[in-house]
Amino acid sequence: MSSVPFRRRDVIKGLMAAGLTAGLPQSGIAGDTRFRPADAFPSADPTDGFSIHIFSKLLHFLNPTELAAVSADLGFDGVDLTVRPGGHVEPERVREDLPKVVEVLHKKNQQVLMMTTALTGADDPAARPTLETARKLSIRYYRTGWLKYPENQPIRSALQQYRRQLGGLAKLNQEFGLLGGYQNHAGTNFGSSVWDLAGVLQEIDSPNLGCQYDIRHATVEGGTSWPTGLRIIQPYVRSVAVKDMIWEKTDGRWRAVSVPLGQGMVDFPGYFAMLKQFNLRVPISLHLEYPLGGADQGSRTITVPKEKVFQAMASDLKTLKAMLRTAGLAG
Repeated sequence: MSSVPFRRRDVIKGLMAAGLTAGLPQSGIAGDTRFRPADAFPSADPTDGFSIHIFSKLLHFLNPTELAAVSADLGFDGVDLTVRPGGHVEPERVREDLPKVVEVLHKKNQQVLMMTTALTGADDPAARPTLETARKLSIRYYRTGWLKYPENQPIRSALQQYRRQLGGLAKLNQEFGLLGGYQNHAGTNFGSSVWDLAGVLQEIDSPNLGCQYDIRHATVEGGTSWPTGLRIIQPYVRSVAVKDMIWEKTDGRWRAVSVPLGQGMVDFPGYFAMLKQFNLRVPISLHLEYPLGGADQGSRTITVPKEKVFQAMASDLKTLKAMLRTAGLAG
């Protein structure tokens, strides 16, 4: 549990200082609440809005009660809860702690449809207790862990291995009625380019295992070709992560740097237009990975006033909602 002093007025005070309270509710759920956790696939109703969930990695410096209050006060629909080592719920205590955290969030009318795990196979000791507990709590969507290509193994051989490994996880997901999503993440791991991930998912052919599509990382890896990647992966998209980035030159080297939503290179108008074209209505996990005193890295202790983190959350949420309205995707 966090030892950071917390009062609800801290959130409101910080937002007022930044001029971000206009249009935001003071508590409860904002936006369209018609999203049904029992739905296995995106809604076919084009008037349905997206549900927006804050990725709880950003708020590891808060305990569950504080997390619930902040998320509700800022107007999120719910929380994408970290259920992994170092997260809000540790895997070895999932049976005991996950129900308690979900209960606290529900008291603030916060949905817990999503969780982020480190699971990459059915043989993980944490897999069965985590998914079984999630099922009991009506958590339907979760993100898996990542798989790293071995340096001493041919790529094709590794892909065969990952098909078997993730195929076993898909069967476990089916047993408990959950939808797993492997995130495309920039770098050299499996799934970074989405083409390898799409091929494996096609071979597994299970509605219970898909992709958590991350447009920020797709932009880093795909440049201007990310729409082609989205076209091939879209049948398998089960949730999306939203954040922004720019390329920055430091010490003579270019690197991808995260920035506040709408201030970077991600083509959000083009992206949301494609989501509308594909009629994808899936939960959104909002990530903030630009510098926020360690909060952006999931730190338990941060080096900036917590109000600065809350202001950033409110600003990105406001920007995201405006983008969805402009794209005709808001309910």
